[in-house]
Amino acid sequence: MEPVRTLIVEDERLARARLVRLLRQRDDIDVAGTASDGDEAVEMIAGVRPELLLLDIQLPSRSGFDILDAFDDSDLPFVVFTTAHHEHALRAFEVHALDYLLKPFDEDRLHAAIDRAVRIVRGTARFDRSVLREMTRSAPLSRLIVREPGRILFLDTQDVDWIEAAENYVYLHAGTKKHLVRGTIKSFAERLDPKRFVRIHRSAIVNLAHVRELVPRSAHGDYDVILENGTKLTASRNYARVLRERLPSRPA
Repeated sequence: MEPVRTLIVEDERLARARLVRLLRQRDDIDVAGTASDGDEAVEMIAGVRPELLLLDIQLPSRSGFDILDAFDDSDLPFVVFTTAHHEHALRAFEVHALDYLLKPFDEDRLHAAIDRAVRIVRGTARFDRSVLREMTRSAPLSRLIVREPGRILFLDTQDVDWIEAAENYVYLHAGTKKHLVRGTIKSFAERLDPKRFVRIHRSAIVNLAHVRELVPRSAHGDYDVILENGTKLTASRNYARVLRERLPSRPA
């Protein structure tokens, strides 16, 4: 089996050298080149035509996502993200990454990701970019990562009362606290357990376990949704039916 032609995009010299060293230990990987910034990466992808891309996200000149946006889907290699930033994980799934390695990752974790990538690239394991979203839905999020000054908070989804859209971010409302996290309301709706979370409005998702009552607010089918902590939200007509259907079987 021919080795997989691979390009490494990493702006930190030591991290780039470590990836090169680890991958060159493998017979199934051909390190065809490295790039240290976004513009260089775009040029090298076009020239080298790698089959696999190890891609950092925060880079000089262009982000990892900007690099991918420069190409049609049909021209993109398979991607494994290598980054120090938790908050981009949801978007990484949206662009159909094979894996998301969070620095500092150990050698076993890297090699496990590369093993899987090689099987997919060579066709011995099935992978369809168009169904990756369905694959991720099969494993609902159980914890959410919140970056705050000086710390990283791991928030259990069961502790979230409701989620509020804020353009390309959301607010996680948990008790008296409110956490801002990158990601669209749509992407959260797709990754959360549908048995626990229901979208009630284009800008809101509610935790069914925290709903106290529904109060009809108009003849048009809208409802006020009252949470256990007294918060009042609106369920629009288009979403209210699903909410009513789910509430009888909501988890205790």
